[in-house]
Amino acid sequence: MSYLAPSEFVTKMVDGGESKIHMSTRDTLIRAYMAGAILALAAVFAITVAVQTGSFLLGAVLFPVGFIMLYLMGFDLLTGVFMLTPLALIDRRPGVTPSGILRNWGLVFLGNFAGALTVALIMAFVFTYGFKADAGAVASKAASIGEARTVGYAEYGLTGWLTIFLRGMLCNWMVSMGVVGAMISTTVSGKAIAMWMPIMLFFYMGFEHSVVNMFLFPFGIIVGGQFSVMDYLLWNEIPTVLGNLVGGLAFTGLTLYTTHIRTAPKRPTARGRSERVTA
Repeated sequence: MSYLAPSEFVTKMVDGGESKIHMSTRDTLIRAYMAGAILALAAVFAITVAVQTGSFLLGAVLFPVGFIMLYLMGFDLLTGVFMLTPLALIDRRPGVTPSGILRNWGLVFLGNFAGALTVALIMAFVFTYGFKADAGAVASKAASIGEARTVGYAEYGLTGWLTIFLRGMLCNWMVSMGVVGAMISTTVSGKAIAMWMPIMLFFYMGFEHSVVNMFLFPFGIIVGGQFSVMDYLLWNEIPTVLGNLVGGLAFTGLTLYTTHIRTAPKRPTARGRSERVTA
């Protein structure tokens, strides 16, 4: 079969979370670095397509290639470990502790940021021929996005901050569905299709992804965006990270774990078979 039953792929989710917690510091950082770098390249690719064709939809359709590549290579994004690692603690896997989860999150954050920042510096150099020419339309678009999603939110105060948080929740709900979808399929084509759909949705809808933003906003600042590092941190990265954490764990991880691992009690039917109690 090319498809796993729900109880099988949810167990696979818990196994995956456990393995990430016990992974060495070196491997965690390398995998996170590469994930951040590949996703950054996918982001600049999607923006380039959108600017050159005038179709943001086409950019969104093509953006998921980055996620597919990094998933197939076994690299790690912060959004993914937010969903998977707490499940190993809830399932009481041996050796899994809250401090181990926080360590994993911290290392993945650092690795993702380093990889995304590396690509931001490289692409800024490339677009400007070594900072000696105008950065061009693609860089200008990235800078304008950075301004709109930092100082643009700040204009609305607390409700602007909450808007970013909610967009972060919605983003990792979709991204986590892509990760789980890839676990369901046992073929490369099936994994690609399962990831493509929800990731295209989040990108086109303008939801906030913490690792994409690790590239987009530093790049925007480098090429002349009118916002500061503090604007980026307070009015985007921090609420986005928190929203990604809540959305991935609450909407995807816990819902699947609760109903497929820790299921509700069953009762016998009139025909002697079992049915799940839903009320």
